[in-house]
Amino acid sequence: MKNMGLRDLVLVRPRQFPHEDATARASGADDVLAQARVVDSVAEAIADCGLVAATTSRERDQNTRVLDVRDAALELVRESARGPVAILFGNERSGLANEEIAAARLLLRIPANPDYASLNIAMAVQLVSYEIYRARGAAVEAPPNPVPLATGDEMAQLFEHWETVMNEVEFRDRTASGIHLMNRVRRFLLRAELDRNEANILRGFLTSIQGKRRPAGRA
Repeated sequence: MKNMGLRDLVLVRPRQFPHEDATARASGADDVLAQARVVDSVAEAIADCGLVAATTSRERDQNTRVLDVRDAALELVRESARGPVAILFGNERSGLANEEIAAARLLLRIPANPDYASLNIAMAVQLVSYEIYRARGAAVEAPPNPVPLATGDEMAQLFEHWETVMNEVEFRDRTASGIHLMNRVRRFLLRAELDRNEANILRGFLTSIQGKRRPAGRA
């Protein structure tokens, strides 16, 4: 990270931290470790971030944009002009869980030999950090909309509000399992890449629905 000018490291439930081995291996970049934040969940890690990219080996996904690491780096640098952005890396053994990937607005893929595409986390972080460094030096256009994207915390509040209103108006999931509707709502709202104003408009609309129902219920 320090080689490529990145400093904001957030660790989600690390097995051991701080650790003398990590400090020794940092070889002069121990200041990045010293200011690292430790949190209990991905949601907490990205609470103040707008654009969130999750690293993946998937070539395509029917619900989320998948970008080559170089294209993703350009978009991340562009979006960082209007608010914090984040890149999610999974653990060494199993990568990112589906629910963690679901928190991302786009998926970032590092092209590799399909016969042996597995990268350890150190190599993945180095490659992505390098592309971020390159993108910072490129002529990146400013985002067309100066309003910051809704943060992870703001999107979580919107999802919770949306689900509450669906329950209040008895808009039910008609699938056999009855558990997929809200997941699909989350995905299309993340794909929309709402800015803060747009998220507030939707929450105001949901509040208006609730306000109309309560007087009718009392009547």
